[in-house]
Amino acid sequence: MKSPTLTLNNGIQIPALGLGVYQSDPEETIDVVTTAITNGYRLIDTAAAYGNERQVGQGIAKSGIDRSELFVITKLWLSDYGYDQALHAFDRSMRKLGLDTLDMYLLHWPMPTEFESTIGAWKAAQKLLEEGRVRAIGVCNFTPAHLDTLIEHTGVVPALNQVELHPFFVQKALTEAHEKHGIITQAWSPIGGVQRYSVKEGRPSQDPLQHPVISKLADKYAKTAAQIVLRWHIEHGFSAIPKSIRAQRIAENIDIFDFALTLDEVQAIDALDSGARGGPDPELVDTTLYSFKIKD
Repeated sequence: MKSPTLTLNNGIQIPALGLGVYQSDPEETIDVVTTAITNGYRLIDTAAAYGNERQVGQGIAKSGIDRSELFVITKLWLSDYGYDQALHAFDRSMRKLGLDTLDMYLLHWPMPTEFESTIGAWKAAQKLLEEGRVRAIGVCNFTPAHLDTLIEHTGVVPALNQVELHPFFVQKALTEAHEKHGIITQAWSPIGGVQRYSVKEGRPSQDPLQHPVISKLADKYAKTAAQIVLRWHIEHGFSAIPKSIRAQRIAENIDIFDFALTLDEVQAIDALDSGARGGPDPELVDTTLYSFKIKD
């Protein structure tokens, strides 16, 4: 089973559903990637900051699948923002991945307190795109204001914005901004894992997969709660990159293309939005908050 595709603003096709490897230990990442590819995944998302680019590349090589069938994403880390630094960091990521061409390169955070270096990094990404070393470029965790500022200063619209998005945090204003600019929405933590594992002070852990609205739909369609939520992303036209290291869950997560939710059901899940972010606030992320650097 393979995912349908979405069309980026430069005409490139990206699978709507992929595998995320955030917090996948390097020693298990190789098998996770090959298992996903065996189950039909064609989009693999990693990042320099995850520390497993090398193992993602090894998993791709081990799978035996033709490189042209895969869409591989990695991300530039904050400590490498700036024009020259970003070009060096890209070369480092490509060496670790063992690839000649990358499908998409993303800036990991907007870093508004150091936005000049963000712009420099974005210009470096444009150069990589112009040289054909990258097929598409985008960003992560940018708000509508960050997107407007980036586009105003460079004239180049990101192809994709990868953001926290799940039934408890639907980001309607942001997805509307994406529609206005022609930017694909890609969801990290698409089934709400960040809500379960990143408990905020004074606020209990929340789990979209335990909500009655989603549980009832899972019963109706004989699917898991995670499959219902991932199908909700598909109905919205989003890309989603669920993470799992379990073979059964990896197979389940892509088995969502034999049913569809109704408009009323999609809207019922939309209504679960709490407006509460589970992950970091993009306005606060910078090299002071996250001071670690990526080793060559």
